[in-house]
Amino acid sequence: MAGKLTSALALHQKGDLTKAEVLYKEILTAQPRHFDALQMLATIAAHRKDNADAVVLFEQALRTRPDHVGVLNDLGNALQAQGKMEEALQSYGRALDIQPDFVDALVNRGNAWRRLQRVEDALASYERALQVSPDHAEVLNNRGVALLALGRPQEALASYQKAWRAKPDYAEAHWNEALCQLLLGDFTQGWKNYEWRWKRKLNQDKLRNFSQPLWLGKEPLQGKTILLHAEQGLGDTLQFCRYAKQVAALGARVVLEVQPALKTLLQGLEGVSLVLGRGERLPDFDYHCPLLSLPLAFKVDLGNISGAPYLHSEPKKRAQWQERLGASTQPRIGLVWSGSTGHQNDHNRSLGLQQITPLISDDAQYYCLQKELRPDDRAALANTPGLTFLGDSFEDFSDTAAVVELMDLVITVDTSVAHLAGAMGKEVWLLLAYSPDWRWLLGRSDSPWYGSARLFRQSAPGDW
Repeated sequence: MAGKLTSALALHQKGDLTKAEVLYKEILTAQPRHFDALQMLATIAAHRKDNADAVVLFEQALRTRPDHVGVLNDLGNALQAQGKMEEALQSYGRALDIQPDFVDALVNRGNAWRRLQRVEDALASYERALQVSPDHAEVLNNRGVALLALGRPQEALASYQKAWRAKPDYAEAHWNEALCQLLLGDFTQGWKNYEWRWKRKLNQDKLRNFSQPLWLGKEPLQGKTILLHAEQGLGDTLQFCRYAKQVAALGARVVLEVQPALKTLLQGLEGVSLVLGRGERLPDFDYHCPLLSLPLAFKVDLGNISGAPYLHSEPKKRAQWQERLGASTQPRIGLVWSGSTGHQNDHNRSLGLQQITPLISDDAQYYCLQKELRPDDRAALANTPGLTFLGDSFEDFSDTAAVVELMDLVITVDTSVAHLAGAMGKEVWLLLAYSPDWRWLLGRSDSPWYGSARLFRQSAPGDW
């Protein structure tokens, strides 16, 4: 049996998980409580993201060796991957009761607490881990994330910088440093470090790997064709498509590739010769540039950002919506209280409809400008007189833009509609979380990006 385990571990080490799995199962057929085979099978399941199976196998292994801190930590990770935070915390706690200085368990416990919005507890766990391992790059990075969430950006920045000094090629720390620098208004360093995003593991599937060279402002563009391509969310595209005009002014023919939902709206963007939806066949081009690299190319800083409008609704579409909404007898106010549930910061930026219904009065006409509603909000909408939902009739952002044009005011959380309204020059009130996205900076009620925007900031985390 020992020889079979040795062979299985060797296959596992080589990455041949399928063959290793067969041998582990053969061992368990003969010895159902074989600890190493159970642990390794669980590890394979976790690697494949079969977390339910991993939990079962880790628990079986613990019946044989209940005080194995490594398995307790791995069980916590599998539970955390399933969203079972409280159970994960219990498993990490058991490991730390046995070995209080177990860095991996301290870090993972901190991560679980952070996901539960218990950021102070998370920070304490990271600090304890750093007492044991002061130069642990991943812990320093996570500590920075917690500090930033607590509204301590300067300390967060120092923690990120210490992280990449300990591990110079640590892309996540460089990326977080960039976000912090941009938030603090240090655009010179921030845009440079923002390029580290392409080395993050999470972004590897977004790399385009074009054979044409990347343009970052150095090569002349006269007579050349350049592809500007969206890379992140809808709001990012709406915010940074503004620089297409500056690229065209360098003598380039600009091809803009964006999310399909934005294609119709951006057909009229100044400076663009051709707008394509992502997935459409690309024409020949000489250079390419991701939209969020344009600020680096143009050396954008707080002194040269224009807050002037650059997007407009299509007149025919606007007339159709004007006919549908009818004559305006009261001020029209557009509302957006939540964004995509898939956004990593959605828990901080979004509200529930029931939180804002007390503010809806009969002295204005209120319209929901969201395309999608969460189930609870859709149910609450039926009991909210005075609020009209239009999203089911929005085909794409050209509809949203037409309706925004007809509003007297837009009130929104940090979503793509905030960027749309700002880019159109519509008066927009933006509700921001205590620790805001970098683009909204700190300590100001205006935005250099949008002259028509007014910012309202939480005074404490979660306090709307």
